[in-house]
Amino acid sequence: MPRPTPKSLKDNSKTSLRQSFSALIFIPRFFKEIWKTNKKMFLMSAVCRLIGALLPVVILWIGKVIIDEIVLQSKLEVSDLTKLWTYVAIEFGLIILSDLVSRAISLTDSLLGDAYSIDSSVSIIKKTNQIDISLLEDSEFYDKLERARIQTAGRVNLMSNALGEVQSLISIATLVAGLIYFEPYLIILLVLSIIPSFINEIWFSQQQYSLARGWTAERRELDYLRFIGANNMTAKEIKLFGLTDFIVDRFKNLSNEYFDLNKKLAIKRSALGFLFNVLGTLSYYGAYIFIIYRVISGIITLGELTFLSGAFNRLTRNLQEFFSKFTRITESALYLKDYFEFLDISVESKTVEDIPLPIKIQTGFEFINVRFSYPDSDNEILKGISFKIDVGEKMAFVGQNGAGKTTLTKLLLRFYEPTSGEILLDGININRFNKADYQEFFGVIFQDFYRYEFTVRENIAIGDIDELENDEKIKNAAELSLANEVVSELKKGYEQQLGKRFYKGQELSGGQWQKVALARAYMKDAEVMILDEPTSALDAKAESDVFDRFIGLTKGKTSIIISHRFSTVRQADRILVLDEGKVLEVGTHEELMGNHSLYAELFKLQAEGYQ
Repeated sequence: MPRPTPKSLKDNSKTSLRQSFSALIFIPRFFKEIWKTNKKMFLMSAVCRLIGALLPVVILWIGKVIIDEIVLQSKLEVSDLTKLWTYVAIEFGLIILSDLVSRAISLTDSLLGDAYSIDSSVSIIKKTNQIDISLLEDSEFYDKLERARIQTAGRVNLMSNALGEVQSLISIATLVAGLIYFEPYLIILLVLSIIPSFINEIWFSQQQYSLARGWTAERRELDYLRFIGANNMTAKEIKLFGLTDFIVDRFKNLSNEYFDLNKKLAIKRSALGFLFNVLGTLSYYGAYIFIIYRVISGIITLGELTFLSGAFNRLTRNLQEFFSKFTRITESALYLKDYFEFLDISVESKTVEDIPLPIKIQTGFEFINVRFSYPDSDNEILKGISFKIDVGEKMAFVGQNGAGKTTLTKLLLRFYEPTSGEILLDGININRFNKADYQEFFGVIFQDFYRYEFTVRENIAIGDIDELENDEKIKNAAELSLANEVVSELKKGYEQQLGKRFYKGQELSGGQWQKVALARAYMKDAEVMILDEPTSALDAKAESDVFDRFIGLTKGKTSIIISHRFSTVRQADRILVLDEGKVLEVGTHEELMGNHSLYAELFKLQAEGYQ
């Protein structure tokens, strides 16, 4: 992994204020998703916020009425406090209602946010599954995925902030109406106290996003360093090779570099924020002095003084909160833009027409002058490959590392498309079939199979997950792959949790994992079976047993075997020998041994190794 070059806020990822505001166009789409998540809860939150927006000005007005009533009653020789206590009771009720509404808003936001977080995470998982393997192996794609994934919590906060903005706008409108009614000049002071702080916050929010976006790849590296530095899978090598200091130094250097850039930005933001806050405070006290002067002059009443000072104070806080939330919304909207751009990644299908798949393969597959290079690579992996796989035939691919064996299966499975040439199924180009339906033809176990930290039952049922509760089928698959021997040694049998990530999980050896993974292939009654180095972690006896069973199971089925062990491939009907991306020879084991070419040479070398 190359060392990252130093980043700064001046790199190509810098985001402008215009981009910050343009990202707000994603807000309506965002709320459509929230509405779909839970309509009733969304409406409840909206109603509560409407009530919450109107309560502040009503409470201030009642406070004004109470003060004026107190002043009035103090001037009377015989006072009547009925109205006063009524107003106090109303104010008490409004305060209780305000607290209830506030708690209801917090509750609905929390529940709605959690529900939306689940839905958005599901959307990311589903979208990732729709994307071609070629894109999934691209580092730039993972930067997009990272930006879409990391802001799950941020999108929940965005929801609360956006709904809060609507509530604040209504509240601000009512308070401004009150100020205009009594003292319209106070609006000028209000603007002076808020606008500079707003500009400061919005500028720094886009700077913060620019920094985070520019460091997406480095943050992924930091996550990777955290992972390899503290988990059971890498612990042995890290201890054995003394890698702790290397990983720690690399992590510290990269994270400190990011920390220093972030610290400079945070210090500037805090310093300027303080200066603008002083300006806001001066404006507030200027308004306060103006109101006091108006009371002394007898222009407004003491109750109106209470209302105006309270309204101006609350309005200042509301506007500060409004603009602060607005800057957070514009920042979050940039991440929201990343999320929707990820969901909108085009999933192109090269299917020309929807030709029905054959119920049963009639003649088999044919590669015709197939050439292939991986995306963004000038290195041609396959160089004009042509051969046939007859229906029901067991064909083995052999060759040295990098010869193109696994690449052939990826093309056959339509994980990639040939650069040129074509692959036929029963004489029809496989691109003319629906990809998902076509891939249902295959049962596959790759050499780099994933070790799912699920139960044994779930690990095996992955081959046909709809049969998760089919004990008979799962046990039969385990017997065919010899995974039943692994299960017999586990305390909880098929319900045993595998891996060490979760409570009471049990780790398996490489060979045991491979038997479990092989069982997945047997779960699926597929037309075509592909085993890519399926027995590399098994001993010679287990390997022989596995292939004896495989040959019996796949009788009458088309199958492809990739293996470096010639004791395995010699059982195939035909063997295809690849050399540097070209077909060197094809034939049975006996025919190839008689050719005295690469296959015979490799077979003899391996046989000598066992002597």
